[in-house]
Amino acid sequence: MRQTKQFLTIKEASAWAKQFLKRNISESNISYLIQYGKIKKYSKSHALCVSADDLKEYYQSQHFWKEDSWKKKLGADLNWSLSFDHLREKDTTKHVHRIHPYKGKFIPQLVEYFIDSKTDSFKKEVYFKQGDILLDPFSGSGTTLVQALEMGLHSIGIDASQFNCLIGESKLLDYDFPSLKAEIKRVKQALLNYESDNSLSVFENNLALILSEFNNTYFPSPDFKYQLERKKINEAKYAMEKEKEFLDIYNKLVRKYKIQLEASNHKSFLDKWYIPSIRKEMDFIFKEIQKIKDKNNKKILSVILSRTVRSCRATTHYDLATLKQPQVTSYYCWKHKKICKPLFSIKSWFNRYSKDTVNRIEAFTKLKTKAFYVVIPSDSRTVDIFREIKKNNKAFYKELKKKKIKGIFSSPPYVGQIDYHEQHAYAYDLLGLKRKDNLEIGPLYKGQGATARESYVKGISDVLKNSKRFVSKDFHVFLVANDKHNLYPSIAERAGMKIVNQFKRPVLNRTERDKNPYSEFIFHLQDK
Repeated sequence: MRQTKQFLTIKEASAWAKQFLKRNISESNISYLIQYGKIKKYSKSHALCVSADDLKEYYQSQHFWKEDSWKKKLGADLNWSLSFDHLREKDTTKHVHRIHPYKGKFIPQLVEYFIDSKTDSFKKEVYFKQGDILLDPFSGSGTTLVQALEMGLHSIGIDASQFNCLIGESKLLDYDFPSLKAEIKRVKQALLNYESDNSLSVFENNLALILSEFNNTYFPSPDFKYQLERKKINEAKYAMEKEKEFLDIYNKLVRKYKIQLEASNHKSFLDKWYIPSIRKEMDFIFKEIQKIKDKNNKKILSVILSRTVRSCRATTHYDLATLKQPQVTSYYCWKHKKICKPLFSIKSWFNRYSKDTVNRIEAFTKLKTKAFYVVIPSDSRTVDIFREIKKNNKAFYKELKKKKIKGIFSSPPYVGQIDYHEQHAYAYDLLGLKRKDNLEIGPLYKGQGATARESYVKGISDVLKNSKRFVSKDFHVFLVANDKHNLYPSIAERAGMKIVNQFKRPVLNRTERDKNPYSEFIFHLQDK
């Protein structure tokens, strides 16, 4: 006799999954599975439902066997407790950690794990306590500093990139929220009243309507994604056919409304990667931001603008992290599984990011402590940390001289993987910041050859040697690195340190299209 399926509402499915997995599964988690075609949706008694059997099959394949699968590919020494696989994206990008994208950053839970003074079943040792001073000599977007401030540790961040320092500091600053909201409202209203092209709004409205109808017909969500998951559609062939079909419609609209898709020349990064109407709007907002007198407000508005501008580059959504070539026409999006289009205005994104940013810094304000912090734009190989802190904060300097730095938690650049200035080239051009590409250690443009690796080893070890001048005798250093070239034993040796432990963790939820199992090490170093 055929067994009848058990159907569950979203709320019931959440409760069922909690019981089945013995951990918190929210209703939004279930909705995510439906949205991305992981499980099928049903309609019963006018309610959206899922099958308990489908849920069980999905969780058994994804949860119970994932650890074994990854260990078979990456080694039995993989520390699965450091995968944080139970967390949702909203947890790993909590509060200010998502006010601006930053390629190569680690999740805040990794910092929490090692600097939290509370022990757990996996971590037997306590390395830091409230009131200790933590250093991140490659502070990037400020993840370590944010978590230190949340957990009551004083912190020092150093980075050669002015823009990285701007992002990091903007997360930590105290804001006068009535003043900030008033400035945002003023800038948003000015942008709303600004029109770079009178026909642009009509073109965008028509394009959006036609594109929505096309996608609903040929890429219905979530049914299309569900079919792809089960390989019932040849995605490459089908996508190519429909991409070509809609491109004809798109080109006719562009010609009808006489929309300019490219700048007359590509003298700068902004000229090359932005449709002219976007370019005009971003310049307009930048001028409005320059009118702001409050330094903190000006910094966070600059970050909001940068975040907006990054999202509006003329590139495909699936190549947003690594630019390949300008995309000024409609295209099949491998990320969203439908036809997408370039943007012609930044208005909606600026409004969205303004609201999101304020919400995030308000949420963090409720959590952060009164601990000291300083962000120093400098070269970690040579900077005099004591002198810089003394210039920035006399009270912090007094604490630093008394205690010295207890330890380091940092993710150094990986050899030959990222050009850190170039990934934010749009911000440097727009905000007029000075680039210092020559100070980068292990940049992508130098490759991963023998000469590049030797230069990398010297650079990282020089940073550690310089940092040792300012740390206490019983210091702890934690470095997050994908050490596929086995460089860190040599780095530790040159720095007069020793690797006392290492933790190999799986890296889940990568943003790149390459979803192959990937791991990185957290090296624990102490004085030799």
